Amino acid sequence: MRTSFVFSEVVTGLRRNVTMTIAMILTTAISLFLLGLGLLAVRVVDKMQDNYQGKLEVSVLLTNDVSANDQDCTQQPCAGLRSQLETTSGVKTVVYENREKGFERFKRIFEAQPELVKLARPEAIPATFRVSLEDPERADVIAQAFNGKAGVKSVNDQGEFLSRLFDVLNGLRDLVLGLAALQAFAALLLISNTIQVSAFTRRTEVGIMRLVGATRWYTQLPFLIEAVVAGIIGAVVGVGFLILAQAAAVDRVFGDLFTSGILPRIGMLDVLVISPILLGVAVLISALTGYVTLRLYVRL
Repeated sequence: MRTSFVFSEVVTGLRRNVTMTIAMILTTAISLFLLGLGLLAVRVVDKMQDNYQGKLEVSVLLTNDVSANDQDCTQQPCAGLRSQLETTSGVKTVVYENREKGFERFKRIFEAQPELVKLARPEAIPATFRVSLEDPERADVIAQAFNGKAGVKSVNDQGEFLSRLFDVLNGLRDLVLGLAALQAFAALLLISNTIQVSAFTRRTEVGIMRLVGATRWYTQLPFLIEAVVAGIIGAVVGVGFLILAQAAAVDRVFGDLFTSGILPRIGMLDVLVISPILLGVAVLISALTGYVTLRLYVRL
């Protein structure tokens, strides 16, 4: 098999159907860009689960009168609540945080938003028991036992908040992946149509090649390589879109959440990690679509 001839046919085919080739590349790039966003969302959720695993706490917020009058938790009902928490089954540690310490924590969390910090006052921050559990899934036990007790304003479960946040992120991931699948289907149709048009425009020369003894595989290979080359270019363009989005938009949109530690930072390394996956998907889809199209719809 003459390799130079095969690749010259590939270049000729790409140039001859340049508008359809460009459309195929862009459609593939957009579908892989959306797939990349979905994969980045998966990485965010995985990182959050790793970061928060075993660190989740239950916060028992105290009423205003207790917060204002018992800074060291030595009086009732604060001291009694601490004793009950420490003796509750499944509780690992109990840390008391008065208003001043709570306000310092608030300023650290929102240091990227100085306007919000300026508006806040220590009087708005309740004193809090931060309860670490042996099994974070048993936070409901603390909520049921201490909600409504004297001196208790409310009981907040960090795991419940994170669960809602994970639901939102997973919903966004599913939406993006759904759009990526729809766009990928359009790319498949476009790849198939491009191969059929390319084969039709070169049917005479292919027929001559078959008459002089060329195998069916030899005549089909250039069309298959055309699809794979277009897919690879589309993958490179899609990765380029991801790099531009990360550099220009991600930090701007989610910068405060990254700084506060609510969301783990997504950097260029994360984009580079998923890039081989996108490239492999592009090659696989292009090759399979090209092969099936040539076998079912094109007679060369």
